[in-house]
Parts: sequence; structure tokens; C-alpha cells
Amino acid sequence: MTYLVTGGAGFIGANFVKYLLKNYRDIQIIVLDDLTYAGNLGTIKDDLKDERLIFVKGNIKDAEATCPIFEKYGVQWLVNFAAESHVDRSIENPQLFLETNILGTQNLLETAKKYWATGKDKNGYPTYKDGVKYLQVSTDEVYGSLGETGFFTEKTPLDPRSPYSASKAGADLIVKAYGETYKMPVNITRCSNNYGPYHFPEKLIPLIIKNILEGKQLPVYGNGSNIRDWLYVEDHCKAIDLVLAKGKVGEVYNIGGHNEKKNIDIVKLTISTVRNLLEENKEYKKVLKRSGEDISWINESLISYVKDRLGHDQRYAIDPTKITTELGWYPETRFEEGIVKTIRWYLENQDWVEEVTSGDYQHYYRQMYGNR
Repeated sequence: MTYLVTGGAGFIGANFVKYLLKNYRDIQIIVLDDLTYAGNLGTIKDDLKDERLIFVKGNIKDAEATCPIFEKYGVQWLVNFAAESHVDRSIENPQLFLETNILGTQNLLETAKKYWATGKDKNGYPTYKDGVKYLQVSTDEVYGSLGETGFFTEKTPLDPRSPYSASKAGADLIVKAYGETYKMPVNITRCSNNYGPYHFPEKLIPLIIKNILEGKQLPVYGNGSNIRDWLYVEDHCKAIDLVLAKGKVGEVYNIGGHNEKKNIDIVKLTISTVRNLLEENKEYKKVLKRSGEDISWINESLISYVKDRLGHDQRYAIDPTKITTELGWYPETRFEEGIVKTIRWYLENQDWVEEVTSGDYQHYYRQMYGNR
């Protein structure tokens, strides 16, 4: 099986690449990534020693980057993780999100259709090579915001509230249109908030870990009451793998973690977990930027409430009944276990953190949080 994994040097994409290499032998993976702020080749540098993995630098908007991959490698499964993905950045530059997330998706679909189509059936619809599939990795944010009760299902109307979520909803609709108009074999997955290793430190959990280790304040939007459903990234990778292999063509599958948490509770739990791990293992204290054995300063006094994000959705919660019933998937990692695994990974991989947070990230951080 030959995979094209776009955005494979980013957080979820890289974890998916590692999952495939770990679990399958007779595969070939081509990673296409433009290595923007959230894509870091260092994330998969050790994996690139494996002859089953090939890296191509390029943008999903560019047919000159995508067409040669299909011509040379005969892609069978395309998994599109590539996206501009941070809400704050989308508020600052909406056009970039529309160009990458919508037009980039359309280019991938058009490239796949060009190389997968084998002819036409009696009704004039394209026919395709056996076993090919396009999977669009989307987000629960396309559904908008929930009240205190209820869950997003696959039948929930799309109601995006930010430029980011609107661009992802637009991409989903383009995928659906190619499935209907050209009978292309497609699936869409919509996940809740992922966490785990290799998460870029602009996101909540890795940002909090990084700031604690540097002795900085921990920025929390508004009063921290916004609720998200958290999904351990490896559980997400298993779900995508199942949808590729067994998902019914044309279907959408929601992937949720059954882990609803208020943002402020996530921050408080991260603080206490970091402190506990530092107390248990003196080696971890070496990564602290603030010297000294006393770590009593790692407490909730580090929390700093900042002006709320524009259009900040109050609550997301996913009902994954469909993927559980049809494909047998369920989230295996309890949040209380996953957060310990995640924080331990960051404590043991500070070289990676330093590499990805140099340069552009520092400018971005000052711009987003420095004056609040």
C-alpha cells in the first residue's frame, strides 16, 4: 500500500506516520509538507532513516508539487492533514487559511481524480482504480459551539464561527462535492482536540508545559470556562487507520475522546502534573530554566487571565457512536493517563521543543500574548 500523507511533518500527521511505520511492514509513505511554522522535519528525522518513508517539500496548493508524486509513486491512499490550523492565526490572516485549507484541498482532490480515474461508466461518471481513497482530516470546530448539553453528531449542521473553522468547513464541502459529482471514493473524519507528543507549543497543553518550565505566566483566555473534548493523538491515528481500511465510502466519521474538560481545569491539572513529575524524578529538574531545588513556585499563581479570543466557542463535545458501532473504534486513553504520558514526553524531549520554538514562533508568541 502506498500512502500520500500531506502535512506529515506536523503534529497529528507525524504521529500518524509513526503509527503506520510501527504497525505495517509492506507499505510506502510519501510525506508532502511545506514546513511552515507547525511543520518541522525534525519531528520525523529518525523515521526518514526507514526506506519505507520518503519526504517531499511542497505546498498542497501547487499542482507542480502534487502531480509528480502520483506519477512517480502510484499513490493509493491520500490522507490530508495539511492545513493552517490555529484559530488565533486565522483571525490575524484569514486569507491564508482560505487559500491553503480550501484551494489546497481542491488541488489534492483534482490531482487524485486525474491519476485515479480509469474511464467513465454508462452514466458518464468517472470510474477509479481499485482500492484508492481520499481521506480529509477535519475538526469538530466546523459544527460551531454547543450549549451546556448535547453533542456533535455527523448530522449536526455545519456552523463555523472563526475563519479557521470556516475554511475547514469549506474544505469538507469540497471533498463532499467531489464524492457526489465525480463519485470519488472519499471519507471525512472530524476529531476533537488532540494532545500528545510533538504538539506545537502554540496550543494549550504544550504552551502551558513550556511556560511552566521557563517560569513564565500561563495565559488563559477569558475566565477559562470554555470546554473542549480531548483525544489522545495515538487514539486518533488508530481511528483514521480504521476509516481508511473499513470506512464506508462517502461517509463522515466523528472521532471524540469522551474527555470533556474546562480549559482552566486543564491548566491546573497540567501545573500539578508537571510539579509531581519534577518531584519524582530529579533528572527532569534539569530542564527548568529557573535554577534551584525549590519548585514550590510551580503553582496556580502562574495563571494569567488574558483578553478572550474573538468569537471564542464555548463548548465542543463529540458523539463517536457511529465509528464505534460501525468500525469498532473507541478511545483507549483516559485523559488522566494521557496527560502524564504527554508531559513526560515533553520533559524528555526538550531538544525538539527548542528546535521548533525558535525564530518565527517567538515573534508570534510576543504578538499574541505579550501585551495582554
